[in-house]
Amino acid sequence: MTVQQFSPTEASPTPTKSTAGTRHNFPLDMWYVAALSSELTDKPLGRTLLNEPVVLFRTADGAVNALEDRCCHRFLPLSAGTLEDNGVRCGYHGLLFNGDGKVIEIPGQEKVPSRAKVQRYVVKEQDALIWIWFGNEVNSEPTCEPPHYPVHNNPAYHYSGDVFHYNAPYQLVHDNLLDLSHLGYVHLKTIGGNASIHMNAQMDVTQDGNSVKVVRHMLNSTPPPTYSAAYPFSGKIDRWQEIVFHPSHLEIWTGAVEQGSEPVDSPDRGGFHMRGFHGLTPETDESCFYLWTMASNPTQNVEDTMKKVFDQTAFTFDEDKVVIEAQYENMKRFNGKKMIDIHVDVGANRARRIIESLKQA
Repeated sequence: MTVQQFSPTEASPTPTKSTAGTRHNFPLDMWYVAALSSELTDKPLGRTLLNEPVVLFRTADGAVNALEDRCCHRFLPLSAGTLEDNGVRCGYHGLLFNGDGKVIEIPGQEKVPSRAKVQRYVVKEQDALIWIWFGNEVNSEPTCEPPHYPVHNNPAYHYSGDVFHYNAPYQLVHDNLLDLSHLGYVHLKTIGGNASIHMNAQMDVTQDGNSVKVVRHMLNSTPPPTYSAAYPFSGKIDRWQEIVFHPSHLEIWTGAVEQGSEPVDSPDRGGFHMRGFHGLTPETDESCFYLWTMASNPTQNVEDTMKKVFDQTAFTFDEDKVVIEAQYENMKRFNGKKMIDIHVDVGANRARRIIESLKQA
């Protein structure tokens, strides 16, 4: 066996280039959700986004930073390092990187080479969400602000959230969220209800630029378990589902009022509300992160009610994850077989056409 030796003046070994997918497999020149603000604590957070390994961290001044997840010395992931007041320190030889990706200290070495740096990503914290810009060019600057989500700052609502990892492409989760007819079959223990009412609900689908809105009304329904646990309904209810798709995320407003008490399309309707933020960010071509929050408007026993809403929402999403990952595994097994569409697929199909057009832009 031949052993290669390198002197300090010789070039270091060059790592093998990856053949994995690239960011260009997805829509670019847009913001994606990288993390929930609550995820950035006292450790760097490593996460692959659009096929690119990224490390996210917060410095002592509260600023959020994102760099490619490698030390430029020997390529240990920076997410395996530690945080300091002004940057992240590599856990192998101690190189200290600031938020711009530049090495500002090499232990035992006074001079820092000018090329001792890694790629910096543009990130912005807004409405308790961390957004990251992916441009068509690697170092491009944003051409717009990240989307706002004012629900997180609305005093009428309390919210909590979490992150799921899916072994399935992100557009399968888009499909799932744009078609809530599945609730009556998949989520009988939480937000489901009568399957026939779900499948036959009045549905209106509209498109505005790169957004799709799906509105469904289910009048004279029996409250599903989550609704009964969170709100004192006295009998039948009138339910609404309003889903707005954006290429980076979906906003879903669901809820109910006492049957016949007020219009379910009134912008200031009362009753029980669940307002969900659903950030879908590709990890790779075949996996994704689902970053979500759920807000509600409890009028009494706020802490207990919100725990019920959060726990049952998480249970619901667990059920979706099982279905979607099984679906994708079977899609690979039956590769080449064509799917058919039914009436509930209108919104999802429009969203897919939008994503495809953005990929080709």
